[in-house]
Amino acid sequence: MAEFPTLGKIDKKFFDEVIYPRLGAARPEVLVGPRHGADTAIVRLDQGQVLVATTDPVSVIPALGLEDSAWLSVHLLASDLVTSGLPPAYAILTFNLPPHMPARDFEIYWHAMHREFAKLGIAVIGGHTGRYMGCDYTIIGAGTLIAVGPEDHYVSGQMAQPGDSLILTKGAAIATTGLLSRVFPETIRSRFGEAFLARAQAFFSRFSVVEDALTAVSVGVREAGVTAMHDATEGGVLGALYEFSSAARCGLRVDLAKIPIAEETRQICELFEIDPYSSLSEGTLLISARPAKAHAVVATLQAKGIAASIIGEITPPEEGCKLISDDGIRELEPPREDPYWKAFWRAVDQGWR
Repeated sequence: MAEFPTLGKIDKKFFDEVIYPRLGAARPEVLVGPRHGADTAIVRLDQGQVLVATTDPVSVIPALGLEDSAWLSVHLLASDLVTSGLPPAYAILTFNLPPHMPARDFEIYWHAMHREFAKLGIAVIGGHTGRYMGCDYTIIGAGTLIAVGPEDHYVSGQMAQPGDSLILTKGAAIATTGLLSRVFPETIRSRFGEAFLARAQAFFSRFSVVEDALTAVSVGVREAGVTAMHDATEGGVLGALYEFSSAARCGLRVDLAKIPIAEETRQICELFEIDPYSSLSEGTLLISARPAKAHAVVATLQAKGIAASIIGEITPPEEGCKLISDDGIRELEPPREDPYWKAFWRAVDQGWR
């Protein structure tokens, strides 16, 4: 049997051997089902419409507080859904709450979720809430988001094709920078100063790719512009590139020097001994676009104040996934485990605050 990971998401081998062969009944209206690296499922409805769905954990991270944890949970879900090119419309939430979580804490958390759902135009249409033994922070449940739109307006991984340009927004290790600066502020302040800490903590507001994705597809989709999108989460930019390639069943060629790394990110990753290319990067979006439209997509993102750059291109699958650096060309390998987690617990053990 494939190896089950100690922490974090399962890898492609486990998915392909255990999950993928057992997906219940086959239904003809399912256009895009489960696939390693895919963010959304697509189901054909009547009258030229499709339903898009995604699901993910929701969490309370004590160091972030209740309201910021709620904001993050909403935007991690929404960031996955908008990689389809369609805006989210409906939410279903399940909460398996720790028995020791006060009712007032959940009320604050839920009010914050409601406010963010309302801002994004999302209606909560169902769910389940309860307290259960064995449940604890940080994962307190799961959410499903749904969108409905024209069948010719969505994009998905398999629409990327050789020759497409590969665009990256914001840069590497966005979430690593924002989270570590929030969880260990005293350590970072003592090393780099108050102004540095403030800049690093401001990365938290960049964790969403909702605006990135909806701005990119405003140029056009498929032959008119964007062909596929994928947001970076665990495994960082390198993990996202591998998942993108896996979902698209294609190769890619990426110049590492073109992937931005902010100075705050570089300093924090050095302090925590983390590779910024393979660490948590919620807020980073990968976009493939037809080559004639790629510069228009980048310009449109930049006009909205979203940093974006072309970092490479999609290649035929037989060419594999290549990373170009000063050391030459090497094959992209998926990160086995996001380095963030070990760095986090090492810092806790060392008493960093």
